[in-house]
Amino acid sequence: MRKSLGDPVAEELRFVVRSVVGEENFVDMLPNRSNNFCCGGGGGFLQSGLADARRAYGKTKFNQIKATNAAYCITPCHNCHAQIHDLSEHYEGGYQTVHLWTLICLSLGILGENEREYLGSDLAQVGL
Repeated sequence: MRKSLGDPVAEELRFVVRSVVGEENFVDMLPNRSNNFCCGGGGGFLQSGLADARRAYGKTKFNQIKATNAAYCITPCHNCHAQIHDLSEHYEGGYQTVHLWTLICLSLGILGENEREYLGSDLAQVGL
């Protein structure tokens, strides 16, 4: 999606994220939009069994995330979520990884107690 649909779709997703987390909490990566880097876990690579190679490819994305100093990295899909979470654990990134849908549900007050596994202590009790 990042390359095929381009910057207009990236802007729409940024609008959603800013609406959910607030403009003051939004931190963008550089480069971004259609020039952003892949996480390295898509296209079946996450399930390939080649963890060392997957993590090596993902190191660029890890460095990009760390450069933001953000506490959370919001991910749009399961493959990105699993890869970026694994990169944080493997390289000791210290950031939380959260699905975009989780934040949307949290903002709507409909996120269940059992759906908060990847939220940090600052968000885990919001809306309960």
